Amino acid sequence: MTKTWHRPTLWLAVVMAVGAVGCAVALLLDGRVLQGSSVWAKPLKFAVSLAVYSATLSWMLSLPHKGRRWTSGAATTIAAIMFMEVGLIAVQASRGMFTHYNTSDDPLNLVLQFTFGTAIPAMFLANVVLALVLSFQRFGTRDVRWAVRSGLWLAVLGMFTGYLMVFQPGKRTTAVDAEGRSVELVTGHSVGVPDGGPGMPLTGWSTTGGDVRVPHFVGMHGLQVMVLLALGLAALGLAERVRTRLVGVTALGYLGLLALLTWQALRGEALIHPGGTTWAALGGLVVVVAAGAGWALRSGTAVVSPVRQPVPQR
Repeated sequence: MTKTWHRPTLWLAVVMAVGAVGCAVALLLDGRVLQGSSVWAKPLKFAVSLAVYSATLSWMLSLPHKGRRWTSGAATTIAAIMFMEVGLIAVQASRGMFTHYNTSDDPLNLVLQFTFGTAIPAMFLANVVLALVLSFQRFGTRDVRWAVRSGLWLAVLGMFTGYLMVFQPGKRTTAVDAEGRSVELVTGHSVGVPDGGPGMPLTGWSTTGGDVRVPHFVGMHGLQVMVLLALGLAALGLAERVRTRLVGVTALGYLGLLALLTWQALRGEALIHPGGTTWAALGGLVVVVAAGAGWALRSGTAVVSPVRQPVPQR
């Protein structure tokens, strides 16, 4: 059976890659800023992230499995909503307006906020459907199968952390957009500090307080990490049993890291300024994962032995 990549997600990856280049050019030519960052920084980051994510989905759905109608339908829904989401973000960037948390009564903004409020939950549910269907399918080798399953659920959890940005009761900020218009922003991604403060290069993640975008990003791209791990372990020639156990250990460790980053963000602690409690939790996680990796490598023959050819008798 010839493997065929899922076309809607593959085309989305291409469109997002081209869009990322366009946003990068616009970022260099357009000097307007929103809360200290280029108006084109947000669509650029979304385009790059979703190009990687959709390409992974496209490859993943090429693996022979049952329930293709369900998985293809869910992935097509995801692709359509992702395309719409980045398109709307780019439109708002061109207008110099905030995309998320924007309470402006501008007609287009009101339509955008309503669209986001209905489409994003639909995309989240489509990812849940995809993870559920593939959780009960046999495809590929055991290590690839568990890498895909765990990666999908990590991505779902990462997407779920995005709702923590929406439900920050009482957080309201008055900001000025790129065109000088005063806008009230409700909720936000920073915890303990206003959005738009000092941030890390490229990502813009807060350096003075918690930032829910950190676990959101890390969780969403757990799928790519797990798939690349499985492919890398296979390239090393490790036995399937060992590869499967290493995938399992990594998935649990990644889940622990996601929980730790979420906990850190909600405590209002910046990613690059962890306190003693965070360091202790991270150290414990590293020890547990290292012990698990050691157990996996000692669980049997680590490397697949080459097949010996019989010696011809003279």
